[in-house]
Amino acid sequence: MKKIISVFLVLGLIAPAFADTREEIKNLVVQDLAYLQKNLKGPPEQLSSKGSLEFWSSGGLLVDNRSTEERFETFTGTAKHIEVVVLVEGEAAVAQFYQEAVMKPVNSGLVSNYRARVTQVFVNEDGRWKIAAAHYSPLVGGAGTSQVVVK
Repeated sequence: MKKIISVFLVLGLIAPAFADTREEIKNLVVQDLAYLQKNLKGPPEQLSSKGSLEFWSSGGLLVDNRSTEERFETFTGTAKHIEVVVLVEGEAAVAQFYQEAVMKPVNSGLVSNYRARVTQVFVNEDGRWKIAAAHYSPLVGGAGTSQVVVK
């Protein structure tokens, strides 16, 4: 009986820690989209110092993204159904969500029906969550971005 009570006590201490990381990542996803919408570019220092390996919704090959310099003429978007899997408490987590947007990247065409499933891998670097990998997959009936991947 003591062992069972000990297990519940330990789980009671661990669960809130995972809940904190989950909430931090969920809030970060929402904050990053709000920043993009307000500033028409991604938040500075959003990506890991080692870059982010990404599959973009426009198709193409794996991109070694090292810059958040992408700019937009128009961007209005939301994230829905954000779920977070904590891999290592305080160190690594994965966010999965649906993203909807209307966007027009600079030097690209307007995308009025952007609908994508998004997976982002976050790592904690010096106390700040950064994106280390991402995958954007268009939903049926929606569109990916209008950019052409040539990398």
